[in-house]
Amino acid sequence: MMTVRVAFLPRLLVVAAAFVLGGCASFSRDGGLDAVTAATADRGLKQRPQWIRSDADRSRARASVEKLLEAPLSADAAVQIALLSNRGLQATYADLGIAEADVVQAGRMRNPGFSFTRLRRSDELEIERTFLVDLLALVTIPIRTELEQRRFQQTQTQVAAEVLRVAADTRRTWYRAVSAREGVRYAEQVKEASEAGAELARRMAAAGNFSKLDHAREQVFYAEATAQLARARQVALTERERLTQLMGLWGEDVAFKMPDRLPELPRSARQLEDLEPRALRTRLDVQAAMQEARDIAASLDLTRATGFVSVLELGYQRNSETGLARQTGYEIELRLPIFDWGTARNARAQYRYQQAVDRAADIAVQARSEVRVAYAAYRTAFDLARHYRDEIVPLRKRISDENMLRYNGMLIGVFELLLDARQQIAAVNTYIEALRDFWLADAALELALSTASPAAMTAGSATAIPAAAPVAGGH
Repeated sequence: MMTVRVAFLPRLLVVAAAFVLGGCASFSRDGGLDAVTAATADRGLKQRPQWIRSDADRSRARASVEKLLEAPLSADAAVQIALLSNRGLQATYADLGIAEADVVQAGRMRNPGFSFTRLRRSDELEIERTFLVDLLALVTIPIRTELEQRRFQQTQTQVAAEVLRVAADTRRTWYRAVSAREGVRYAEQVKEASEAGAELARRMAAAGNFSKLDHAREQVFYAEATAQLARARQVALTERERLTQLMGLWGEDVAFKMPDRLPELPRSARQLEDLEPRALRTRLDVQAAMQEARDIAASLDLTRATGFVSVLELGYQRNSETGLARQTGYEIELRLPIFDWGTARNARAQYRYQQAVDRAADIAVQARSEVRVAYAAYRTAFDLARHYRDEIVPLRKRISDENMLRYNGMLIGVFELLLDARQQIAAVNTYIEALRDFWLADAALELALSTASPAAMTAGSATAIPAAAPVAGGH
């Protein structure tokens, strides 16, 4: 390192610059959450996120949760509770504060330095005082501040994506929990019906009016219905606990009430035009990838600015020596690019930028594909649910009515009537599954248009309502 010492600036200019620039940056009132709220609202989220940063915030959130839990829990209420009480989401909000602190820090001048040297030679005393200011940090404040501001905006995008993900997870889990609860109710009814059939078969077999084979068939159906009821209850418990976790509830709050049925199928499916361009405009993961490329491009300016000079410090000196007049002056320290001209750092920044551009393009391709798949799954689920509602279930009901007339006319027996009831039960139960899958596909489509991959959404349809479910009577 080669050091050059020059006297050229008055001390007042250095001190004033340090104090003025050091006091410019400050924290915002909302901590960046308003931008997150606007981003989620633009993507269809009705509920408002709340960052709990004080006891007063916590009290207001608690009051809101208690009010929402007074009535049977709707999907919208479950999402609002999750946005208020999910502690993992609250931890994510802290990323906003960390990113904003980096912005404020980048806008402040680095603290000056002071050195003091005291030397004695016999009766002679030499004192050297140096006040140092980092000039390189001073001249790069605008670039560093802009760079951190871009990173702050990227953090806001990431937090908004997490809010949408938690909201979608909560909504999907609510659909599963309600459908599982409905499955338990139908499983209980079919178990009661199969128990009556098994008891009738036992009495008829004891009287010699029923074969051992038919008796065994009724008994095994009753045994299987009992097992299916146990499975249905376990599924309902599991899904309810998953919903409880997402909402961040514990203690007495876990006793919240759930509705008995899923929402009805909409009268018509949504017709979405220009899906792919819309996804590229609104998906937060696409925007985050593009923002990353812009951030790296902006950082190239800082890399070039510091590529040749990495140390530039200004110092004010005031020296005293025995028997001599006081000595004052200034020094500037500059690290010369003799061995390192910054070419490696520039090349690395260029490669990082190209990498970010390619990654953004790849995410855009995935987004186009994912939104096509999500919409196709949505339309298929809607058509299937409507087919069961309008065709299969009414036909099963008509067959059941006809069989009841024949039973009353003594044209068929009680066991034929029970067999028909089981088939109607299976049809209604399958409709419940189709209705649940539609609402899961609807939530997956919303998320696919907003952020992330819907792959996790479609996997949710694997949780099935047990096959032995409803009794005749319709949904």
